[in-house]
Amino acid sequence: MTQTETQPHHPKAINTNWIISLFGTAVGAGILFLPINAGGFGFWPLLIATVLIGPMTFLSHRALSRMMSASPKPGLDITGVVTSYFGQGAGAVISVLYFLAIYPIVLIYGVSITNTVDSFIVNQLDGPSIPRWLLSLLLVGGMTLVFAYGQRLMLIVTQIIVYPLIVFLAAVSFYLVPQWDFSSFYETEGNTSGIWAVVMILPVLVFSFNHSPAISQFTLAMQRTWGKGAEKNASKVLGITAMLLTIFTMFFVWSCALAVGGDGLAQAREQNIPVMSYIANTTGVPVMALLSPIVAILAIVSSYFGHALGAAEGARFIVKKFVPSISNKLSMTTLTVAVNVFIFLTAWAAAIANPSILALIESIGGPFIAMILYIMPMYAMYKVPALNRFRNHWTAAFVVFTGIATISAAIVGLFL
Repeated sequence: MTQTETQPHHPKAINTNWIISLFGTAVGAGILFLPINAGGFGFWPLLIATVLIGPMTFLSHRALSRMMSASPKPGLDITGVVTSYFGQGAGAVISVLYFLAIYPIVLIYGVSITNTVDSFIVNQLDGPSIPRWLLSLLLVGGMTLVFAYGQRLMLIVTQIIVYPLIVFLAAVSFYLVPQWDFSSFYETEGNTSGIWAVVMILPVLVFSFNHSPAISQFTLAMQRTWGKGAEKNASKVLGITAMLLTIFTMFFVWSCALAVGGDGLAQAREQNIPVMSYIANTTGVPVMALLSPIVAILAIVSSYFGHALGAAEGARFIVKKFVPSISNKLSMTTLTVAVNVFIFLTAWAAAIANPSILALIESIGGPFIAMILYIMPMYAMYKVPALNRFRNHWTAAFVVFTGIATISAAIVGLFL
């Protein structure tokens, strides 16, 4: 997410900076909708998912980072690396999948930020409902401007946001503890039970813990900073990030699910709002009513930047690859501006249309992320000789199995 000149010069400070950045990239709309999805299947599926997600997150992101770091051409981003590994044709296909894994998430954030702020204005501030086209224009336009202005400003904003976000998530999670109701939640069952209940949680779970859009720039930063020690330090940073995400996110998910209950989670899904907005609208406690939407807004904004970065990276590659006659006539600055305008206009249009956020995550976001993050790196490990030293049959089987299960859940979900 950062360039050399935007980072602290001390190597350990750079590692800490990236833990913050990766955490901020992952914590967004997914965590705010995860309780609605995961909690709807009841106690045991959520417990199993909690045990699985830490290893899933660490091993998959580490594999992607290792694939990047072993590239024979240092300095390439992810689109360039997959092309060097698999050739022009396969590289182009994988790069398109990478774009499709990230770009829809940007649209999801456009919808989510609009719904969250609208609910906040109407329910907490007792204000008028601003026309959706205007509210989404201001919100999506503002986030895109910060993103487009430069990585330095984006890093500053992200760092400002992530620290209070961690505090707010912990505060809300602990605040809801007295309201936990194990008995009613233990009896909660969704439309699916057994092993398929766990599988159906995976798309939103994978989406919520995903920070792959920043892995490309993260790996390059590790190489610049640590040289031969890049892979070791990258693994350390990714391990700490996965641990923090698991602790904070799943504690938040359990706290919300136990406090809100199955009926409340179903209502939040129907209203197409984050769980924090639902809590704010129903708790009746002034502090919670004010704090909950703020947490939601901070989470969405922090994650928007990381995913917009990955979407822009993929979009530029696609333009250069598939329409070279146009890209050759454009300077890099002009192409970047055009891509940013495209991201803004489509995210704005999605925010106006207001599709179901969970449906987008379950059917598009999670499965495409699984293809790029869980399947592709493991395929590369056994296809590319340069990656031989990273092969481990047990971890590879685990990552591939959970990736296939995530994709299967999207297919099964179309028929439920």
